[in-house]
Amino acid sequence: MRKPLWMLAVSVITVALVGGCSSSSVPTTGSSASTPAATGSAESSKKDVTLTYIASQGWIKDTEMQLAKKFESETGIRIDYQIIPADQYFNVLKTKLNAKEGPDLFGGQSGKSEISLNYNVEKNAVDLSDQEWVKREDKLSLEQLSLNGKVYALTIWDTGNSFVVVYNKKIFEKLGLHIPKTYEEFKQASLKIKQAGITPLYEPIADGWHHVLWFAEPGPRYDEVTPNLYNDLNANKKKFVDDPTMKASLTQLKEMYDLGFFGDNAFSDTGADTANKLASGKYAMALSTQSTPNDVAKVNPEWKAEDFGFFPIPLADNQFYYINPGGPSKFVYSGSKHIEEAKQYLAFLAKPENLQYMVDNDKTVSNLNFSGLKDKYTEEQKKLFAAYPKRGTDIQDYVNYVNPQWMDMGKDIVAMFSQSMEPADVLKSIDKRRSDMAGVAKDPAWAK
Repeated sequence: MRKPLWMLAVSVITVALVGGCSSSSVPTTGSSASTPAATGSAESSKKDVTLTYIASQGWIKDTEMQLAKKFESETGIRIDYQIIPADQYFNVLKTKLNAKEGPDLFGGQSGKSEISLNYNVEKNAVDLSDQEWVKREDKLSLEQLSLNGKVYALTIWDTGNSFVVVYNKKIFEKLGLHIPKTYEEFKQASLKIKQAGITPLYEPIADGWHHVLWFAEPGPRYDEVTPNLYNDLNANKKKFVDDPTMKASLTQLKEMYDLGFFGDNAFSDTGADTANKLASGKYAMALSTQSTPNDVAKVNPEWKAEDFGFFPIPLADNQFYYINPGGPSKFVYSGSKHIEEAKQYLAFLAKPENLQYMVDNDKTVSNLNFSGLKDKYTEEQKKLFAAYPKRGTDIQDYVNYVNPQWMDMGKDIVAMFSQSMEPADVLKSIDKRRSDMAGVAKDPAWAK
């Protein structure tokens, strides 16, 4: 396991914006798209400013760094990215914000309870409601970034690229398996795969957060079985521990672990190794993004991206294609000495030509959460969307006080795997933290 979140000893990796770009050139900015406030293209208007930007590992893509280099050449404003390990990031960020020593820009997950409780954006972040890009960003994404009618961050993310089960079609065909529609079918398929000497699933528990997806993403199924569950949870009319479908989902997840579906090294496995493990042919499936097959083909040319297909998490017999309208977001610190320059950088990233550059040059991205862009969905993704017409928002992006406790939920599920907690105990723990957070937020639904 990695170092726990609460440890203050932090290894900070500063990413220097040097070196070349990808094979596709970073888009040039024509005069029609330029404004003195937006680009500072004239040599005399360049500023000698460095913006410090801290973010969790995996949130800053290479394409953004390439665009930041162009931004620097146009404006003189340099972006100093400081990347912090995921399991330590939120503790580091909170420490900086509480000490009133925030960076110029900071990354954070979106979500109303997340931005109000973890970041206290009304105090620590700049209101960005008047920015031009707000008109083009997906409304569901903006909702996750807003409090009391004000927008506090910019999300640039492939919000439709949900984590799904990526499966090896050749292994399935060889063993006579089909895409499961129920948990029992999924269990029997996994048992058959294991009997064939192949590990059914690659699950990177060491990252501390990934295994929580199995429980949280099928949230629309829980809401379907118990109508109005999401709203009742937000109104404090129901608790997690009282919901039989959520308990069944965790029980099934524990059974998957107990049956050895994750292999022998899940506690030390990391997400960064997913493509390598699938490329080895020793694993049949992984819960991952829909760009993973491209990574597998790059690692091992014997595989083609088309050799892998997708289906949603089948726990609790889920057949929803769950959607996450939120994601890692970019906040301007209210105490920054360079607020206008930070806004200028966000406006630069959100230009249509720069967003399209990210789509075109990032293999992990099929589309972004802005209007007017050309997507690059694969045939397998189109099959996925067609096969699962039911849509719903995952639980962490709809139900309050869930996303802020994500890493703690991860620890509880690990404890469940280790036999020191039962599924009901995990749900009680989630309820307790929700109650505590609601108290801090003075949520009227908890004051009754």
